[in-house]
Amino acid sequence: MKIRNSIKSLVKRHRDNRVVRRKGRIYVINKTNRRFKARQG
Repeated sequence: MKIRNSIKSLVKRHRDNRVVRRKGRIYVINKTNRRFKARQG
């Protein structure tokens, strides 16, 4: 999982990426290709 300042650039890498907010943190998750994961905050 990448911890990044800019989540928007990681969302654009794959068309199935989703931005999810959990417990004050912002995550990028992908159900089809699970290697695209990121966290912010």
